Amino acid sequence: MSDQPDPDRLKALESRIDALKQTQEDAPRKEYHHSMASVAWRMVTELVAGLGIGFGIGLGLDAVFGTKPFLMIIFLLVGFAAGIRVMIGTAQELQEQRMKAAAAADETQADEPAAETTKD
Repeated sequence: MSDQPDPDRLKALESRIDALKQTQEDAPRKEYHHSMASVAWRMVTELVAGLGIGFGIGLGLDAVFGTKPFLMIIFLLVGFAAGIRVMIGTAQELQEQRMKAAAAADETQADEPAAETTKD
């Protein structure tokens, strides 16, 4: 027995692999679109992060200055406002993405009938 592989067997294996590759077509990949659940979780996370950061800053300043509930409440409200502002920014960003996608889809649909009439 030799350590060299049999060239006939390798050619046969390569031809079988090529035949299998030709029968299997690549499935078209879909673009990733945000589902409404993932958008909702993103917005909830942004709001909770704003609240948590405001609470932490307020609690820390209360401990430093000795004004126990006052600064915590103020910064909790500021964190809430910041979380709402970030949520609105996220909603605007997603709306712009959807508007661009809709405009691109409209352009491709508008181009298709024009291309069909020129073929005739």
